[in-house]
Amino acid sequence: MDELPIGRRVAYWRGRRKMSQQVFADRLGKSKSWVDKVERGVRRLDKFSVLYEIADILQVDVQLLLGKDPERRTDALNCIDQVEVQEIRAALERYDSMSAYFDAAPYPPPLADMRKAATHAWLTYQYGRYGMLTRALPKLLRDAQAADAGFGGDDAREAAHLLGQVYQIASSVLRKLGECDLAWLAADRSMAVAQRADDPLLAGIATTRVCNALVAMGRPRPALELNVTIANRLAPGGSNEASPDRLSVYGMLLLQGAMAASRIGDSATVDDLLGGAEEAATLLGGDHNHYWTSFGPTNVELHRAAAAVELGDGGRAVEIHQQRVPEPAFSGLLPERRAHHLLDIARGFAQVGDVANAGDMLLRGDRLAPSEIRCRPIAHEVMSDILRRTRGAPPSPIAELAEHMGVGV
Repeated sequence: MDELPIGRRVAYWRGRRKMSQQVFADRLGKSKSWVDKVERGVRRLDKFSVLYEIADILQVDVQLLLGKDPERRTDALNCIDQVEVQEIRAALERYDSMSAYFDAAPYPPPLADMRKAATHAWLTYQYGRYGMLTRALPKLLRDAQAADAGFGGDDAREAAHLLGQVYQIASSVLRKLGECDLAWLAADRSMAVAQRADDPLLAGIATTRVCNALVAMGRPRPALELNVTIANRLAPGGSNEASPDRLSVYGMLLLQGAMAASRIGDSATVDDLLGGAEEAATLLGGDHNHYWTSFGPTNVELHRAAAAVELGDGGRAVEIHQQRVPEPAFSGLLPERRAHHLLDIARGFAQVGDVANAGDMLLRGDRLAPSEIRCRPIAHEVMSDILRRTRGAPPSPIAELAEHMGVGV
C-alpha cells in the first residue's frame, strides 16, 4: 500500500474501520465534502496536526498514513487491534440458533464452503499468521453460526461440528494475543456446540481450549481438574478404541493438564501426566495432526520443556531442548508449534541468566512465525528482561526485533 496517495490510504483505513464518510467527517469536525476531496486527492493533507487527528480517529500509526513503517509499533497490523477485538466480540455475542428457534434462520453458506474455510483458518493459525486470522474471524464466526442455525436433518451435526471448530480457532488465537476473557467465551461456546455435534473427541479438544483460557486467567487448579476428568472419560481401553484420533485428543488433554499442574507447582502430577501422554504418543507412533492437535512424541517433549519453565527450572528446559528434541522431527512440526517452543526455551535461558541465547531463541522464533514472537504478551516480557539485563547496547538484530515488538530499548 506504500505506493498509494495519502488520500487513498485514509479511505482504506476508514473502510477497515467500517466508517462512512459522514461518520468520519463528524468525528473529525469536517464536512463530508472535505473528506471526499481528501480521499480523491483533490485536496492535499499537508498539516501534521490534521494527520495526527486522522490517525487517532482511525486508530493507526500516523506513519502508515504517510506510507512508511511505524517508527515504533506493537505490530497491530500483524496482530490485532481494538477495532478487530470489538468485531470478534460482536460476532461471539450473536445468538443465531436462538433466533432461528423463533424465526426463519438466515440463509446458511454451503457446508462445502464452510469446510474449506475452517480448514484454511486452522492452517492459518498453525502457521502463526495471527493478523490474517483475526481479520477473517468475524465473518468466519458469522458464517459458521448461520450454518449451524440454518441446517437441519443430516447436515445439522456437521454444521455444529464446524462451528465448534471455529470457536476453538477463535479461542486459541485470542488467548495468544492476551484477550483471555474472549478466549474463554469462545472456548465455552465450543464445548456446548460439541455436545450438539455428538462428537466426544471434539468435546475433548474443546475442553483443552477452555482449560487453556482458565490457566491464562490465573485459574490453573480448575483447569487441571477438568482436563484430567475428561481425559479419564476418553482414555483408550474398554469400549474406547485406541484410534489415532482418540489417542491424540487424550494425549493433548494430559499435556494441557500437565501445563496446568506446572502453574501450581505440582511437579509430581506434571510427571505423571507427561508419562501418560508419552505412552499415548508411543501408541500413536509418530507426530500427527489429528483433530488439529499436532500430537506425538516430539510435542510431548516440547510440553515437558514448557512445564519445566513454568516450574522455574529453566536449566532443565534447556537440557530437554538440547538432548530430547530431535532436530528432524522438530523441523517437521508446523511453524506455530516450533516458534512457541522456541519462546519457551527463550524463557528457560532467561531463567538461568543466559540472555544471549534467550535472544537467539526469540530471533529464531521470529523467523519461523513472527506473530508468535511479536504479538504475544509473554514474548514482550522476555524481550524486556533481555534488554534490561544486557550490558551496553543490545546486538542490532535484538534491537531491531524489540523495535518491531514495541519494546523499549
